[in-house]
Amino acid sequence: MELTVLGCSGSAPAPESPSSGYLLRSGDTRLVIDLGNGTMGPLQRWTDPFDVNALLLTHLHPDHCADFAPLAVYLRYRPNKPYDPTQRRMPVYAPREAPSRLAALYAPSAEELGQTDLSDVFEFLEPPAEPVRVGDFEIRAFPVDHLCPTWGLRIEAEDRVFAFTGDTGPSDEIAKLAAGADVLLSEASWLDSPDQPAGVHLSGKQAGAAAASAGVRRLLLTHYSPWTDQQALLGEAREAFDGPAELVRAGSSYTI
Repeated sequence: MELTVLGCSGSAPAPESPSSGYLLRSGDTRLVIDLGNGTMGPLQRWTDPFDVNALLLTHLHPDHCADFAPLAVYLRYRPNKPYDPTQRRMPVYAPREAPSRLAALYAPSAEELGQTDLSDVFEFLEPPAEPVRVGDFEIRAFPVDHLCPTWGLRIEAEDRVFAFTGDTGPSDEIAKLAAGADVLLSEASWLDSPDQPAGVHLSGKQAGAAAASAGVRRLLLTHYSPWTDQQALLGEAREAFDGPAELVRAGSSYTI
């Protein structure tokens, strides 16, 4: 299993990174997890979007789904398609409101929105509360604590476990989705402070503590904001978690 970071910047793109997006591969199966601002370009560097077996959107903030619109354009209008996407729709696991919210993202006017139906090339499915199989992967979603309906993910393949927090504040669900994982990809958006609001994001310290509590083997930090001190963030995580921990970088790949 291999994780490639399409983008890892939290809240907005950074000079050196698009917003959140990840490609997870096992054998011939390819999953895309989130598709934030600027990630559609790097996705094409690593795989043909027509080869993506499923898209998982953890929630509908723009830094996690804004490039869904160009993906729809690509699938609908690319010449010389390898197959007819209306006959082989891409599964999209996303919050219940995704079809209407993403249609609004795609349509340039109220008039066109009334005629926009993205289900011609996408099959919209709710995040799987029970495990579902997509190719080589078994996927399960866990609700986490954020400003809107948001899910973390536990994904298994090749006798390995990859866990992703999604955007979340401290939550008991992290221990469930990450229990014994080989790799936990955890958001860490800001430095630890009692002044940070609850139910929004994790600090580096909280991400490290969550990894330690879940007994994960390796911690990867992502979703750090462009204005956050990255080395201080990593230092917080390493104080709370004594296993390997690092900040992910856009364009880098990690073996799970």
